[in-house]
Parts: sequence; C-alpha cells; structure tokens
Amino acid sequence: MLFLGTMKVNRRTFFTTILLVCAVIIRIYSANKEWVEDGYATGIYPKLGIYFRTIFGWLPFSFGDIIYGSIFLWLIWKMGKGIKILYQKKATWSGLGNRLWKAVNVILAIYILFNAFWGINYNRKGIAHQLGISKEKYTANDIKQINAILVKKVNETKLALLASKENYPNNAQLFLRIQKAYKNADSVYPFLKYKPASIKSSMWGWLGNYTGFTGYYNPFTGEAQVNTTVPKFLHPFITCHEVAHQLGYAKENEANFVGFLAASLSQDTLLLYSAYLDMFTYSNRNLFWADTASAKAYAKMLEPAVKEDIMEWRTFNAKHKSFLEPAVRWGYTKYLQQNNQPEGMLSYDAVTSFLVGYYKKYGRL
Repeated sequence: MLFLGTMKVNRRTFFTTILLVCAVIIRIYSANKEWVEDGYATGIYPKLGIYFRTIFGWLPFSFGDIIYGSIFLWLIWKMGKGIKILYQKKATWSGLGNRLWKAVNVILAIYILFNAFWGINYNRKGIAHQLGISKEKYTANDIKQINAILVKKVNETKLALLASKENYPNNAQLFLRIQKAYKNADSVYPFLKYKPASIKSSMWGWLGNYTGFTGYYNPFTGEAQVNTTVPKFLHPFITCHEVAHQLGYAKENEANFVGFLAASLSQDTLLLYSAYLDMFTYSNRNLFWADTASAKAYAKMLEPAVKEDIMEWRTFNAKHKSFLEPAVRWGYTKYLQQNNQPEGMLSYDAVTSFLVGYYKKYGRL
C-alpha cells in the first residue's frame, strides 16, 4: 500500500512539474515580441483560429457559452460539497492538500491552454507594426483634430441612416454584413482575412448588462459572442471588435482599432455610424482630460439624433447598474494589467493613439 501511495505521489509530482515547465516556456517565449509576431501571431495562431472556427462556427448557438455555464454550475456544486464537508467536520489536512494540489494543476492547465490557443497574442507587435504607423504620444492639438473629423463623420452617417429609413437587420443579417466588411478590408490588408466565420449572440447577455460586458471572445472554442440585448446601434462595432480578437488582436486598443479599420473600409453606413460613434466616444473622453472646454464643444456639435442615441446608451447602463459591475471591472482590470495592458480598463480608450498615427500616415479615418 505504501508503495502504491508513493507511486501515486510521484506521478502527481511529475505531472505538476510538466505543467510548470510548459508554463515557464510560454513565459519565456512570450517575452520576445519578434518570436511571437513572426512565429505565433502570424504563423501558428491563424491556423488554430481557422480550425476552431471550422469546428464550432456552424453551430447556431454558442458552444463556449454552454461550457462556461457548465463550469459555473460545477463550481457551485464543488463549493457546496466543500462547505458540507467543513460543516460535518470531515475535512482532513491530507484531503485539503489533495484539493489544493488539484486546484494548482487545473490553474496551470488553463493557463497553458489559454495561452497556447490565443493568449500569447497579448505579446505580439500588432497592428501598428503591420501598418507601419507611429504610436508616439499625441498632443492636445492632435486629439482635437481627430475629434473634429469624427464628429463630422458621426453626424454624416447618422443623417444618412435616417434618410435611408432602412430597417435594422436581425442578428444573422448583421453578422453577414460584418463578414462582408472584413472581406473588403482583406482586399486592402490581407492580414485581416476572416474565413470561416464564427459569430454568436451571447446566451449570457442579460448577465452582461449587469456586469458591464457587451461582447467577448472564447479562446477555447474560437467563437465571438455579442451581447445583443444592448442598444442596437452598438451591435455593429461590438461585433467588429470581437472579430478582431478572433484574428489574433488580443489587446483591447488593438481590437478597437482593427474593428474600426474593417468598418471604415466597408462603405456600409450602419457599420460606419456605429464605429465612428464609438471612436468619437473614446477620443472625446481623452480630449476631456487634456482640454475639457474643447471636448464639451465637440460633443455639443453632435446631431440631436446622435445625442438621443447616446442618451439611450446612458439610460440603459443606469437601468442595469448593479453591485456586480465594480467587482467585475476590478477583476478585469487586473486581468488586463497581467496581460501587457497596464492601463487596465483605460486600454480601450488608448485606441486614440492608433487613430492619430493612422491619420498622420494615411490622411483619412
């Protein structure tokens, strides 16, 4: 019996050691941006992305959401079981040690799979490198110029939508339009090729309304989930953003810019309005910290119909405000900071530097 117990411990130790070695190798590899960009981000990952989207993309529902829901229920069950053991005073130090060891192994395995399937992309050179645009710190005048361009674009596209009296597409139709937008972008920038597609409406959108998420990417299934319960004018850009994650742009500022790039090249007024409004929101917020008066002046220039949309957005958020959101935001901030985004939630706003650099090089937005 002692011999069998020793063998079991040795196997367990060996397994944990293998996991630790794999985790260390990932950390070392990820520290070199050249290796990541040339070897993983533009070599290994695109093939992985295609594989996962092929396997799960045809499903009319989010398989990843089912996995997440199942894991949540399993965790609740395990917590209940643990509480029962403690209550009945059946817990032992050896039992607690075994559970801790298993937990460490699970965490290491998730870390390895997450990074192998997608997470290493957090350490790539990214879209600025691919486009050859500068990410130098912008000035107040730079951001004023971007605000002036965007407020004009937002107003023009909103007025065009109102004039067309177009009915808003259903989810399936919208997702097809996003695919078409990326196909157009691919003709200009081949590294934005998106095929096959795997875009799903989130099963947990109702929960997202109370925790603050509008979309997310599942690195274990390659699916992009969109919270389609938020105001409809947000859906096009949210979807463009999540597709950018699918293409390997892990950082939030990069996914924002890639999503904007695809929408801006689409000539689809619905996508253009959603993207320009989102970009104006970020750039105007950045301008607010540098020149509050100018930021307010540009915001006042928005068409009444645009202001109505913004008010609908704010009202929706206020209606779904809950005690969960601050905790989720704090946790996600820590996650972003651990993944090469020291600004945390402000990483989304950092898309402004890409807009400035892109406009300076190409003269358009």
